[in-house]
Amino acid sequence: MRIAIDWKRRARELAIFCVIGAFLTVIRPYNATGDLPLWITYLFWTGLIVLGSYTADLTLAGLRRYRPEFPLLAMLFIVSLTTTLAVSLAIIGIERLAYGRFIPLPYLPRLLGLVWVIAAAMTAVGYMLERSVLAPPPEPVEGASPAETFLSRLPVKYRTAELYAVSAEDHYLRIHTSFGEELILMRLADAMRELAEADGLQVHRSWWVAKGAVRDTVRQNGKLSLVLASGKKAPVSRTFLPAVKAAGLAV
Repeated sequence: MRIAIDWKRRARELAIFCVIGAFLTVIRPYNATGDLPLWITYLFWTGLIVLGSYTADLTLAGLRRYRPEFPLLAMLFIVSLTTTLAVSLAIIGIERLAYGRFIPLPYLPRLLGLVWVIAAAMTAVGYMLERSVLAPPPEPVEGASPAETFLSRLPVKYRTAELYAVSAEDHYLRIHTSFGEELILMRLADAMRELAEADGLQVHRSWWVAKGAVRDTVRQNGKLSLVLASGKKAPVSRTFLPAVKAAGLAV
């Protein structure tokens, strides 16, 4: 059986690993490699980054498969812990092979703490890269609607949800669904391009709304908002008010 490998993605991953490894080589966190030559220091940090990355991938894949109901922050915390364990064991092994000694037992809690600091930072960076640089646009699925295809970007538990709206928050998008909300790293313009054929429209410079998700309208201080099925209110700006009225969502 042949296994399809996304070589472009793997090449991007390798490039990112090399850059991060070079960065850690320059700053030499905790002076972990002492006076070792630069090339050995580079191999040390890059190797640990690769190990940590694939440990994180396996952990996250397992959580998404067997515990998809876990909150994102809980998943990322667990990922940071498993990554810390794997990298710490690697460091203990390197210490044994290179110097023929074991790290003293009383020092292990400190080692785990120091490794966790870097693992947590790399977990956060990895998550952002996964949602931006490494994440290709979802492939259209035969028979799937544009909204269903768009939702394939989200964790498994959202795949069968109904898409209510998309709102921009700095560099992130908040995806509003019938199963709750999720943040992804993406531009609103790119999201609306993917949702061009979906039954919805832009109602504000930072909001796209599915027509079927609108349950009511409210006015406050002369400003119109659309009330979604979740109870969330999507503001309507003057620029997009004619389109909202033309769609029959307001009078």
